[in-house]
Amino acid sequence: MPSAPIRDEPTSALTESTLLLLERLTAERKVRAVAEVMSSAPTWAGSRPALLVFERGLSDAKQTTQNGVQLWQFPYEKLEDWADLYRAEAPLEWLANGKAVYDPSGNLAKLGRQLRQASAPQLSAARTALLDQAAAELSAAGEWLRRGSGIAGQLLALTETRRIATRRLYPALLTHLHLWPASWPDGGVRLPHHWRAQAGLAFPRAVYHLDQLYGFGGADEARRVLLATRGLNLVQTEKRAKLAQQAGYFDGAVRFVRDEAALLWRSDLERWNHLSSARQAKLSTVLGAGLSPLGPVALEIGRELIEDVRAGR
Repeated sequence: MPSAPIRDEPTSALTESTLLLLERLTAERKVRAVAEVMSSAPTWAGSRPALLVFERGLSDAKQTTQNGVQLWQFPYEKLEDWADLYRAEAPLEWLANGKAVYDPSGNLAKLGRQLRQASAPQLSAARTALLDQAAAELSAAGEWLRRGSGIAGQLLALTETRRIATRRLYPALLTHLHLWPASWPDGGVRLPHHWRAQAGLAFPRAVYHLDQLYGFGGADEARRVLLATRGLNLVQTEKRAKLAQQAGYFDGAVRFVRDEAALLWRSDLERWNHLSSARQAKLSTVLGAGLSPLGPVALEIGRELIEDVRAGR
């Protein structure tokens, strides 16, 4: 018989719909751990209740919404994989700050403690590993330019550098402060605002380079980018970005759309010369080709960012 959800202080803030969903989840034998998603950032109009769920028999991570509650589901084996500190693909903020509401094995709470109590040498080792990954991936991104791929290579080098900056270098930068990179979905749509709040005063040079890669332009650029998403099959992305825009998170909306479009339409970037001029113009606007550093300039900013993160600048 499954253990009952933990009913002490961590669940006290859960809504009734979340509690009902939690009770249903914990009645399923495949569900082995559940945490209430917590963020250190203030809530806003786009905030939603969410649960982090670990299940047996799940092959890949997935995200669903049930009764207005977001479920971020991961294979249970990930708890063991993520015992190596600061795995970049892990939702680190949620694991460190989340409230375990169902955890019969105690593994979820143990991982949270490991992250919160990490020593300086452990954080330094994690930073070095992330920097090594970033350097290798940045070198691979330069292959697009070495092939002489024209505009396609320029855009792919930019989008890859952005991915490396947000998934490797931003988490590595925060190891200096023993902080956690903001997790999705909230971190995704407000990410630039998170990295400025977390690291802007301590590491202005690194944060400047993060901003530089995205060609931000405030409210006007957010408006242009959202208009250009039409016809690009980015309906859910556009809805989330519009919420951010309406709340005043203009740069967050832009970053969110730029990266989601780059992920969804990578194949279009690879065959750029075969696209219609109208589609090229639309993607150029969404990706910020006219405002962002392209090709070798983007790669050089990536290399500078690696050194800024290494030195804590």
